[in-house]
Amino acid sequence: MAEKIKIFDTTLRDGEQVPGCQLNKEDKLIVAKALDNLGVDIIEAGFPISSPADFDSVKSIAEQTQHAIVCGLTRAIEKDIDVAAEAIKPAKRARIHTGIGTSDLHVFSKLRTTREDVLERAVAAVKYAKKYVEDVEFYAEDAGRTDNEFLARVVEEVIKVGATVINIPDTTGYCLPSHFGNKIKYLKENVTGVHKVDLSAHCHNDLGLATANAIAAVQNGATQVECTINGIGERAGNTSLEEVVMIIRQHEDLPYFTDINVQMLTEISHLVAHKMNMPVQANKAIVGSNAFAHSSGIHQDGVLKNRENYEIIDPLTVGASGSSIVLTARSGRHALNYRIDKIGVKLNKEQLEEVYQHFLVLADEISLVNDEDLKKLVADYVVTNIDS
Repeated sequence: MAEKIKIFDTTLRDGEQVPGCQLNKEDKLIVAKALDNLGVDIIEAGFPISSPADFDSVKSIAEQTQHAIVCGLTRAIEKDIDVAAEAIKPAKRARIHTGIGTSDLHVFSKLRTTREDVLERAVAAVKYAKKYVEDVEFYAEDAGRTDNEFLARVVEEVIKVGATVINIPDTTGYCLPSHFGNKIKYLKENVTGVHKVDLSAHCHNDLGLATANAIAAVQNGATQVECTINGIGERAGNTSLEEVVMIIRQHEDLPYFTDINVQMLTEISHLVAHKMNMPVQANKAIVGSNAFAHSSGIHQDGVLKNRENYEIIDPLTVGASGSSIVLTARSGRHALNYRIDKIGVKLNKEQLEEVYQHFLVLADEISLVNDEDLKKLVADYVVTNIDS
């Protein structure tokens, strides 16, 4: 029996922390509605105490959201929790997300306190949040670098006082997948009551391992993944929603599923990129402009014979327009003939060979050959010859 993995989207909170990606209220509502339609289980709408504008946005998102749980982030501070509770009050389903740093670096250097104090503050914050909502998520900031025994102790204590979700963040993107997976496994095996809650993976991409770490967490017992559209987020970004969802979907050996409508992935990727003024890199997995583009002659020939030779995902599945055969100096005759056929011209073998030789010269000069270039090539070296 496949197990559902809950998708916790933090595009509007962690994603919006990227310099230059701040959204106004209207745009936040547009993105939140798209996320709700996409099928995410939780929308982390913001950090309500951070500003009056963010409070207002979170409250408006809570009012309009029809399906997803609406979540507000707080520190382990009563005032934070009061403000978040007020912001998410209109939601059909509401969650408070509170927590504190647990690594020795955070405990002794950032918070400048003791482990015992951190434990007490963690428990107190969860208890206080439970006054407002039943659904309380606790985050152990920098869990990736936290001693496993202390982390397990904190997790067990906050579960005792009512935490319903435990967020295990690799806050600095430091962990290797084996380390992060083993951390989740350790908690599953050593924390009393852990099987009554969702363990959540919140991974950053500082070493390019966010998605790999999130999948390792799932394979070791995590039931929620915290992610963003296009992988945007602090520094090098967060776990990419589209990557996690499609990995789970494409690997039949992974006994999991999500409720994400994958045909909307390309559309919402473009929406977030536009609204947040954060272009998607061309080679970005799943949603990049080159994700289904082929320019090598060997690859093009293989794809034209059978798409699955070089594509493990049907681009239409994720809402992309289809495979793209890009003509460059590395392209072969098969690809050239395919593109010429697409502009409505049929060539015999001799005509194709003549056009191909001229195409190679042109491709070396201009790098990418488009449809207008092809029409001119055909007119110059085929139609002219036929007319004569």
